[in-house]
Amino acid sequence: MLLMKHFVHEALPGRVVFGWGTLKQLPAEVAALGCHRALIITTPRQNALAHDILHALDGNGAGVFDGAKMHTPVAVTERALGLLRERGADCLVALGGGSTIGLAKALALRTDLPQIVVPTTYAGSEATPILGETKDGKKTTQRSPKILPEVILYDVSLTMSLAPSQAATSGMNAIAHAVEALYAKDVSPLITMLAEQGIASFAQSLPRIAADPEDRKARSDALYGAWACGVCLGSVGMALHHKLCHTLGGSFDLPHAETHTVLLPHAAAYNAAAAPEAMARAARALGAENAPLGLYELAKTLGAPTALCQIGMPESGLDRAADIAAENPYWNPRPIEREAIRTLLDNAYHGRPPITP
Repeated sequence: MLLMKHFVHEALPGRVVFGWGTLKQLPAEVAALGCHRALIITTPRQNALAHDILHALDGNGAGVFDGAKMHTPVAVTERALGLLRERGADCLVALGGGSTIGLAKALALRTDLPQIVVPTTYAGSEATPILGETKDGKKTTQRSPKILPEVILYDVSLTMSLAPSQAATSGMNAIAHAVEALYAKDVSPLITMLAEQGIASFAQSLPRIAADPEDRKARSDALYGAWACGVCLGSVGMALHHKLCHTLGGSFDLPHAETHTVLLPHAAAYNAAAAPEAMARAARALGAENAPLGLYELAKTLGAPTALCQIGMPESGLDRAADIAAENPYWNPRPIEREAIRTLLDNAYHGRPPITP
């Protein structure tokens, strides 16, 4: 017998095109938005593909900005905004991962231009109305309907070149969205279902990608997981894990996906006693007996980093990080206690297995 409980679910608008070789549909998607001057946003590494796309738009492109950077620095957004206005762009095409998508979102927030996102990693942020920006050494987040992309064009073929090491950390980053959604204050039955599916998709596909990077089915499953986990993040509020990642990313410039990978098992352990049903669901999706340890072991199995000291965090910054994380905390199922957070960070710094109370 199902027990009914009160919930509120706010569906996010947007069009999703998922498949193999779907990049060829981009010109039609631009036209369907009624646009004729698409500015392509990317990073230097994907500049060549961005120019191929510009050529394929056959006169409906406004140019390429390839200066997207991690954590969406406001200074970079201002430079891109200058080019956008100079070229008279009427829509944005984001090609890449979280850095590129973040920049496109920042531009959309300021201009209200429509966005088409072509993800090449498993970040999942393309499915959210959330923007994190960095200024003066601090990262802040906000939500707005203007931030949510109008179209997501998932082309599995574009992820085939993503190295297994990058796939591992990108996938762990996405899993974090779903794990936190399971114990969010505003979780709904739909999000619970998607969260479990997203976690399970990655738990099964990432080891297969590590074993065989050419496994198309595994790549497709992982990209589906990215969408599912991204929808979870976009539909509910964030909690301790994301607060910690925003703190370490914005204030210490740590790599985004790697920071999520290291911190996730410890944030899950911090909340385990306060959210037992959520942890049971996460464990089931992981195929593990204990969700925090299951997350830690998955990262180890994939050869991903498991310690903050491996990804550039200075031990001298742990006290400051704990202070920042305890200031203006996000809602969390367990109260935020500064000393407990400091202990969590110390365990994560040294790469110890997560400690579940």
